[in-house]
Amino acid sequence: MDVNVNSDAHEPDSAESDAESPLLVGESKDSEHEGRKPDPDEPADRESAGKTPKRWRVSVSLRGLVQSAIIVALVATISVLAWLYRDAHHKIDLQAQQSANYARAEKIALDYAANAAAMDFQHLDEWKGKLVAGTTPEMKDKLTSAATSMEQILLPLEWSSTASPLAAKVRSNAGTSYVVDAFVSVQTKTVQAPEPLQSTAAYSLTIDSAKDWQISDVGGIGAMVAGK
Repeated sequence: MDVNVNSDAHEPDSAESDAESPLLVGESKDSEHEGRKPDPDEPADRESAGKTPKRWRVSVSLRGLVQSAIIVALVATISVLAWLYRDAHHKIDLQAQQSANYARAEKIALDYAANAAAMDFQHLDEWKGKLVAGTTPEMKDKLTSAATSMEQILLPLEWSSTASPLAAKVRSNAGTSYVVDAFVSVQTKTVQAPEPLQSTAAYSLTIDSAKDWQISDVGGIGAMVAGK
């Protein structure tokens, strides 16, 4: 009896050998993975690829807010005080200017009144010159005409008077126009009253600062003479 023994049947197949050794195969794959160089195009951190972008947070301390509020309040307070100071300073300047203007108008009126009240029948031309001094051209014509009429009274009475200034006060002020009341003490002698007669003469004058402080209107001269 012939028995054929195939020697190949006892030799393990290489595929079966590989199948029977899965651990070795796994280890071989891991070693290949570990030995492989990283791809430069591959993300370095795969886990971070799926994360949402970070958000910046700004934190402000309560102390900083308080300091900022204090600074703003100080700046506002300083601005208000500066405005009040400028306004008050402006008002003071206006009041000082008004006082100076009033004083100037009153001095002009008082000086004029004293000169207008002093008359001497022997020197009427000198009196006429003082009567129109410092007046506007229109007022000068009116006063010249009034002086000519008064001359008809002064000469027969041999009028002679001296005057001393008493006081002057601005009655009203509208724009550049000042109405001033001036008062002078007058000592008068005439042919009918050789003894000096004391009286107070009042003049109302309108002075215009826009016209070089000239006198644009005069009242009281005729009334003073008529009263005598």
